[in-house]
Amino acid sequence: MFQDKTLVCKECGKEFVFTAGEQEFYAEKGFENEPQRCKECRQARKNGARAPREMFTATCAACGKEARVPFQPREDRPVYCSECFAKMKEAEAAE
Repeated sequence: MFQDKTLVCKECGKEFVFTAGEQEFYAEKGFENEPQRCKECRQARKNGARAPREMFTATCAACGKEARVPFQPREDRPVYCSECFAKMKEAEAAE
């Protein structure tokens, strides 16, 4: 069976526990190497790799307010602000 192991993060040098449950998960997935970084450093590295999303400005087709969306709006498709979009989703769910 697996037992908790204490490892040292290669990024920050802090000790962290590689739990028996995590080891079992790694084994199930076929991972052969133990983690090299603590959870905080893995998360920071993961978040740092992502580029910030480009946001676009559009006018809401329902209320006319300005809406910020993560896609390039097209002239042939309506764009809704978050409030109007949520109202439309609620109405669809009620049907």
